[in-house]
Amino acid sequence: MTATAPPAEAVAATAESAPCPRLRSWLSRHPLAAYALRRFGLYLVELWGALTVAFFFFRLIPGDPIRTLLQTLQQNYIYNQQASTEVIARYQHEFGLDGNIFVQYLKYMEKLILHGDLGPSLINYPTPAQNVILQSLPWTIGLLGISAVLAWILGVIVGAVAGWRRGTAGSAIITNLSIALSHVPFFFVALILVYIFAYSLGMLPARSAYDASLSPGFNLAFIGSVLKYGLLPGLSIVVIGAFGWILSTRMLMVPVLGEDYLTYAEAKGLKPWRILTRYALRNCYLPQVTAFGISLGFIFNGNVLVEQLFNYPGLGTTLVTAIQQLDFNTILGVTDMAIFSVLSAVLLLDLLLPLLDPRVKYWK
Repeated sequence: MTATAPPAEAVAATAESAPCPRLRSWLSRHPLAAYALRRFGLYLVELWGALTVAFFFFRLIPGDPIRTLLQTLQQNYIYNQQASTEVIARYQHEFGLDGNIFVQYLKYMEKLILHGDLGPSLINYPTPAQNVILQSLPWTIGLLGISAVLAWILGVIVGAVAGWRRGTAGSAIITNLSIALSHVPFFFVALILVYIFAYSLGMLPARSAYDASLSPGFNLAFIGSVLKYGLLPGLSIVVIGAFGWILSTRMLMVPVLGEDYLTYAEAKGLKPWRILTRYALRNCYLPQVTAFGISLGFIFNGNVLVEQLFNYPGLGTTLVTAIQQLDFNTILGVTDMAIFSVLSAVLLLDLLLPLLDPRVKYWK
């Protein structure tokens, strides 16, 4: 990435829109602060727009969650094949389903913004939906977060070496293998691993997140059980994720190898490993870190098929269960968390860009 000139037009536009002359003057002297304020304002608009679209999209799904709740609770609320009007009205008010869709939207945004309240969860009534989500969130972060970090580290290291050693048999094997496997679905690899290590060899468990005979707690037995049960789903994500990072890192590494500064470093007598890590890899570092930061935002979505396959109690499993029972509050909660995490990751990357690349001093 090349250094850019100071964004005079953008700073001037931001300063002109400021509410008072003193603030306009301060913004004109601090272009980075002006950029940060403008970027944060855009982030808020994007967040509001995405949350609004998600709300109306899921509210337009056909179905009656109240009758689903009454059937789930198995109470004597059925009268002449129809639920009591009073009971339905009470639950509609409690779940925020009374009034037209615009009234529901205003009530939902008020509770979400002012109180952080998503309403009760249908799949675990009367537990609040945010509590149900928070119970599943650590499992998703632990499984997908750690797996994503390991896949990125492994992929960048192997991809850099494969690009540095281009033309060799080992580099060709790694590259072709990455091209073939980088787009294979996670669940397909998971099925293969389950068949080999769980059913054929019997070495690892195939389902659940920990041994059912153990009580959750911060002790070695429980932690060891969690690691053992999470090995297969985590390995399926690491294997495929690493191949994708290997391929992209190699593609970034190869064009850099012909640069003059690498020839100069080699002429100075620097060791190849130092040239690779301190010079060549640094130019591949920024785009890979940027892509990794954005990919971390998506871990809150969960890998639905992998979690379903291994019966893992993460956000993916919670989302599927909520969709099956038309639990709008839980569905919107998981979706809103995914939206917030992705947009926040992009915002942080934009604001931290100069720390990742000292050549970048200003933004447009």
